[in-house]
Amino acid sequence: MQTLATEPRLRRGASVRGPEFRFVPEVRAADLARAGGFGRRSGPVLVKGAVTAWPAWERWSFESLAGLRKPDGSEAVARFITGVVEQGATREQFDAPVGPYLRDLSRTAERFAGDRPAGGLLPARRRAEVAPGDGFHLDWGHLGTFEPDRVYLSQWEILREFPELRRDFAIRDLWPGRRLTWEYVFVGPANTVTGFHFDFPDNWFCQVRGTKEVLLVTPEQSHLMCPSRKFDWGATLSAIDITRPGAQPEWASFERVNGLYARVEAGDALFIPKGTWHAVVALEPSVSLAVFGLTPWEVAWNGGRAELKRLLHNLGLYRRGDCACHRAR
Repeated sequence: MQTLATEPRLRRGASVRGPEFRFVPEVRAADLARAGGFGRRSGPVLVKGAVTAWPAWERWSFESLAGLRKPDGSEAVARFITGVVEQGATREQFDAPVGPYLRDLSRTAERFAGDRPAGGLLPARRRAEVAPGDGFHLDWGHLGTFEPDRVYLSQWEILREFPELRRDFAIRDLWPGRRLTWEYVFVGPANTVTGFHFDFPDNWFCQVRGTKEVLLVTPEQSHLMCPSRKFDWGATLSAIDITRPGAQPEWASFERVNGLYARVEAGDALFIPKGTWHAVVALEPSVSLAVFGLTPWEVAWNGGRAELKRLLHNLGLYRRGDCACHRAR
C-alpha cells in the first residue's frame, strides 16, 4: 500500500481563475434546535457543530475504528480505491484489512493535531477577507500540487457490518417524515479528492474527523457541468476534472457556473440536496459519514432504476468498460 502522505511539488493551475463561488448558508446546531429542527429544505446548508452532540464525536477516532473486530475476532475488511474514480480510467480497487491503514493514518493525523489547516482552495487569510454574500475565486493551484494515485477507504458500509455503531449517530433526527437511509463511511489522508458528481438521494455529509472543502453546483446549472457517460451506481459523474485545473476544454463551461463553497470542519454536517453537483477535497486525514435518505416512493422509482442499470452493467449490456466500479483494462 502506498504512503499516505506526500509533499506537494508543483502548482499546476495556479493562474486559473475558474468560476465564482459564494459561501453555503450556515446555521449553528443549537440555533437550529431552538427553531424546531431542520424541516424541509431544497438548498444546501452547513450545520456547524451538529455531530458534536452525538456519541460518535467522542468514540470515532482512527484508533478506535482500527480496533474493530468481526465476530470471529478478525480485522474488518473493506474496499479501497486509488485516485479520483469519477474522472479518467478507473484505477486499482482492492479489499484489505482496515486496521493497519487506520493505525498508519492515526500517526499521520498527529501532525495536524491542534492546528487548523491554513491552506486549501480558500486559505484562511483570503477567507477572512470575504464579506458575507460576496463572490470569490478559488486557488486552483492547490489541486495542481496533488499526487494522482492516493489510496483511500471509500463507501465502507460500517453501520451494516457493525450495527451497534448506529447508536453513535442520531441519524433519524436528520430527516423530516419517513425516510429509508443508507450510510457509507469515507476515510483517508489529506489531499484526497472526490470529483464532481451528483447523487439521486438527499445526503447528509457528516464530518467526524478532519476538515474538508466541498464545492457545490445547483441542479439548474447541470448543462454547464459536462455530464459524463461513465457509469457509477446511484450517481451521475462530470467530465470536469478539478485535479487538472484549466487543462481540459470542459473548463470553459465550468467557469460559467455560480458555485457554492463549504468548509466542513470536524463536528459539522452539510446537507447536499439530491441532484446537486459536488466535489470534495480533504485538507486533513478525515473520517466522514454520508447518510443518504429516500422516501419509500424514491426507493421504488429512483432506486429501482439504479438497480436495473447496475444489473445491465454487470451483465456487460450497459456502459461496459467505462465505469467507476471496474478497473480499466
